[in-house]
Amino acid sequence: MLDIFIVGAGPIGLACGLAAQKAGLSFVIVDKGCLVNSLYNYPSTMTFFSTSEKLEIGGIPFVSNNVKPVRAEALEYYRRVAVSNNMPINLFEEVLNIAHQDGVYTIRTAKTEYQAKYVIIATGFYDIAVKLNIPGEDLPKVKHYYQDPHYYAMQKVLVVGASNSAVDVALETYRKGAGVTMVVRDADISTRVKYWVRPDIINRIKEGSIKAYFNSSLKAVRQYEVDIETPEGIVTIPNDFVMAMTGYKPNFEFLKKIGINLSADDNLLPQYNPETMETHLPGLYLAGVVCGGMDTHLWFIENSRVHAEMIIGDIVTKR
Repeated sequence: MLDIFIVGAGPIGLACGLAAQKAGLSFVIVDKGCLVNSLYNYPSTMTFFSTSEKLEIGGIPFVSNNVKPVRAEALEYYRRVAVSNNMPINLFEEVLNIAHQDGVYTIRTAKTEYQAKYVIIATGFYDIAVKLNIPGEDLPKVKHYYQDPHYYAMQKVLVVGASNSAVDVALETYRKGAGVTMVVRDADISTRVKYWVRPDIINRIKEGSIKAYFNSSLKAVRQYEVDIETPEGIVTIPNDFVMAMTGYKPNFEFLKKIGINLSADDNLLPQYNPETMETHLPGLYLAGVVCGGMDTHLWFIENSRVHAEMIIGDIVTKR
């Protein structure tokens, strides 16, 4: 019988584990992927928007060689945090169901079964891509995840989106020799784009190095071409790869399955107490970006790491 079962070994799940450890509570962290799985799947060239001190958890210093740390530094930092604190973490073990009875949670995973008095869901949002739902989206050439720009050298690449991921893909593949076209549903590049990157993409579009269709949407994908709906009508262009940087979403089906209430609107916000992070299910808490539903720009590492202290503080008062 554990005090706490934590679902998700990302930065916020680790922060919850550190806080539980400090409070003397027994716990285990379980993740269906590798340690900080979402960060591992980020592009290899990614630079964080935040400075290193804002990515720290548990008061453990994050020393970076750069003003803004890169993916490799973050992976090393969180790995060292986990290992140096001897945190009980079980990786590549998917949580299948969570049930509550007589004040005890029974958690069934792909490997075994656990029992705990409290559960923390810190599963993030990066595992499920938001689909375009258009003909041809299931073709192998359509990618919802991006690793390295070299793969797309000398290819005709279509990038869907205008936020940070889309802009990074467009600029990096362009600089590796790809012919890049962007499809943007709004009238401009998103103001959320990193402030040192946004002028770069705007200037590349202005000079014609990157072609952009604004107020437009991708309508169909075929093996060697795509159809784009523009204000002037349908445009068909040659294409080798489609990079659908349309965002990601939490595993809402899992949240529903374990009984968490979601709002009836398109945001699908999970119901929880913002002062304690406890859901309407007694002893079951949410932490991190999963709290924002479809609004995945609401919570980040830097502003949700406080959830760990809030949750553990509430659990301690109930003991």
